[in-house]
Amino acid sequence: MIHTGEFFMKYDEINYWSEVKLDIIKEYASLYSRIISTQKDPSFLHIYIDAFAGAGVHISKTKGEFVPGSPLNALLIDPPFKEYHLIDLKEEKVDNLREIASQFENVTVHQGDCNELLLNDIFPRVQYKDYKRALCLLDPYGLHLNWNVIETAGKMKTIEIFLNFPVMDMNMNVLWKNPDKVDKRQLERMNAYWGDASWRKAAYDTTGNLFGFEEKTGNEEIVQAFRDRLRNTATFEYVPEPIPMRNYEGATVYYLFFAAHKPPANDIVSYIFKRHQNRGIS
Repeated sequence: MIHTGEFFMKYDEINYWSEVKLDIIKEYASLYSRIISTQKDPSFLHIYIDAFAGAGVHISKTKGEFVPGSPLNALLIDPPFKEYHLIDLKEEKVDNLREIASQFENVTVHQGDCNELLLNDIFPRVQYKDYKRALCLLDPYGLHLNWNVIETAGKMKTIEIFLNFPVMDMNMNVLWKNPDKVDKRQLERMNAYWGDASWRKAAYDTTGNLFGFEEKTGNEEIVQAFRDRLRNTATFEYVPEPIPMRNYEGATVYYLFFAAHKPPANDIVSYIFKRHQNRGIS
């Protein structure tokens, strides 16, 4: 427990793969802000959005030390973004974020469901005609994000996203060998994240099965199907191969996706992903 202000804050402990993710996002966000800030047109305004911001600070499980979270990393970038929007559902984390944000300018901390706040309050601020652009981090712990947020970001043409694709949550709760035994509530979570039930075509296959039974496919099939969905349905023009975030046993915990509309963004993130893809793997 750490005393912060008038309350005791229990910070989330994160594993090394989360630290890798934070480094990737920090590296790209810094380049993104630098590039946008060099635009000759002063009307250009760039916004940082963190939909599952947490408390802003974590504790490293490997080092036992404080680790800046994605919001604090973004706030420390130079040149800074013109606006910051940080969202979390939990009151104690929002209070901690507000204390951190009080030291910076142009930061709005929102408490509530990001699926509603993004669509109703924040994304409408990033209009193409107003020369506004945004980098948005969608990093849920599991299947807590709705597809219409992702699709809206893609179709606006002004927002680049980093996205946590929580394949471990999917495998544990939805993508079972016998899909008929999956709890209805878990299916609803999966449908909400994917946008419909078309994920079943990627997750199960009857090819080569004499009796037409559904057989579970692997992670790669469903990841590639979602990548296609980002390009074809959400209409992001560039979606590089996502980077798998692996645990100590080498199992993939989640995939980190990036999606954008500009070739340089695709090239930069592809390079960053390649540099970090084997970190922590012995």
